[in-house]
Amino acid sequence: MPPPRLIVGLGNPGKEYEDNRHNVGFWFIDQLARQLQAPLTAQGRFLGRVARIGELWLLQPMTYMNLSGQAVAALARFYKIAADETLVVHDDLDLPPGSIRLKQGGGNGGHNGLKDIQARLASPDFWRLRLGIGHPGERAEVVNYVLKAPRREEQALIDPAIDRCLAAWSLLATGDYAAAQRQLHLKTI
Repeated sequence: MPPPRLIVGLGNPGKEYEDNRHNVGFWFIDQLARQLQAPLTAQGRFLGRVARIGELWLLQPMTYMNLSGQAVAALARFYKIAADETLVVHDDLDLPPGSIRLKQGGGNGGHNGLKDIQARLASPDFWRLRLGIGHPGERAEVVNYVLKAPRREEQALIDPAIDRCLAAWSLLATGDYAAAQRQLHLKTI
């Protein structure tokens, strides 16, 4: 597989959303940018905060979750980055807190950020790094749930999951997704 050229962390901009479960993709990008010593800066042309390290781009869309595809498509089209060279990091209700899944393509599972990215890239073939946040138990509570901070015990599982993703960065950066999956999919509890 080709190595990723665009890493996108999904979330909502603004101080009021910083600690929300929906922002785990932003949390990952913030930490990866620090690890790579690549500060994120606002870029109006790409509708987000970006950092560049050689041929690799980091992106936090500032379009709000439901319109994430606008920022992803703007950067991907400008730099001719294919869907399979894109890795999107996002929250996943279907995984318990602390769980990680890495996969290419597939559906959007009702995730509006993924839905918009698929539509604007005209492809579902991008890679997804899914970080579990758990489910509130009732469908009617989902929006309220993702827009709130994780409970302390959930955060204690999510933070180490992000650390495991950062530890697998060398594998992800080279496009060795199979090895990254073996490392990330291990049960830690």
